[in-house]
Amino acid sequence: MSAIAVLGTLDTKSAEHAFVAEQIRLRGHEVLFIDVGTGSDPGVRPGVSRFEVAEAGGIDLQPVLDRKDRGECVAAMTSAAPILLAQLVENGMIGGVISLGGGGGTAIATAAMRALPIGFPKIMVSTLASGNTAHYVGTRDIVMIPSIVDVSGLNSVSRTVFTRAAGAISGMVDSKVDVSDARPIIAASMFGNTTDLVSMAREQLELAGYEVLVFHATGTGGRTMEALIESGMVAGILDVTTTEWADEVAGGMLTAGSSRLDAMARAEVPAVLAPGCLDMINFGERDTVPKQLEGRAIYQHNPQVTLVRTSVEECDELGRILARKANANKAPTAILIPARGISLISAPGEAFHDSAADAELFKAIREEAEVEVHTLEVEINSAEFSNACVRKLLELMEEGGPRPSA
Repeated sequence: MSAIAVLGTLDTKSAEHAFVAEQIRLRGHEVLFIDVGTGSDPGVRPGVSRFEVAEAGGIDLQPVLDRKDRGECVAAMTSAAPILLAQLVENGMIGGVISLGGGGGTAIATAAMRALPIGFPKIMVSTLASGNTAHYVGTRDIVMIPSIVDVSGLNSVSRTVFTRAAGAISGMVDSKVDVSDARPIIAASMFGNTTDLVSMAREQLELAGYEVLVFHATGTGGRTMEALIESGMVAGILDVTTTEWADEVAGGMLTAGSSRLDAMARAEVPAVLAPGCLDMINFGERDTVPKQLEGRAIYQHNPQVTLVRTSVEECDELGRILARKANANKAPTAILIPARGISLISAPGEAFHDSAADAELFKAIREEAEVEVHTLEVEINSAEFSNACVRKLLELMEEGGPRPSA
């Protein structure tokens, strides 16, 4: 049986981690202590020392310790711990990981947890779990439990929280996931303005024997999809809602960063792309729209979301970005263009219809693309466009990706 890793700063929080370890043992699991402390000697004997952790990351820890710079020490462990933990998982030595910490401990432990696969049990009990945890969780399924009181000693509250956390990680490790009927995965991007397209495509692809995972293109959704693609779990990509790039270029709130659309090239996965919702930049309530954009078409999607139309210049840049990202993928890739509307509200007669901006977007894609580009005189949410996307993706996966088993 693989052990549960109890990872933490065992110099300052050894009693707390030892308590959790004992609770895990009472539930029938072995424990592997991993020390990422950089102060005094650990209060419990670790199975993996701080020096071994650092060595996994190619770091000579002693000179770092000698300089007694806490920031440098935390940075060293934050860099090395993910490598060490990933190696333990790959070698089948641990079946789950739990940690307790404040600011430094949380930074180190969650960095290590973010290096682990989706589905691998990981729990962080933290003083920071009640605030914005996006920086710590990233795109991984890390369970963060508020410590309620500081992780400093054992008392009636901390014992309760730590005992429940130990029970949670033990239960997660004990829970067996049935993947006997697993099908090849297709990752798809969707927005409210492309829901009909993706819903129709998903039904067809599922009938063809694939499992379709849909990600909402809200920044976090795009980053999560990229992480899944890069993990090697994905057989095909239906990235038809590339709107996060509009926010990246024009300063909207739902950007997924400049690496959006890079994972397909790193993983070499067959892909169908479309300029879905590149007509819109996302802002919050109406008064959050920058003054310099007030002259554009503006659409109040709901009280908390205001959309601003992308300009001709922005569309030129977006088209070239989309094409270059597609060009970088060595797997079979195609871009499909719905010429009569790239979102629900950009079709003729709708609030964001702008034939000049659309023409510039499509022109830039065609000029820059080295992959297949197909233009259809339909709206993005039409059955015709959905059918075309599905046919093309199945064709590309036939060329360069795994197929469902018979």
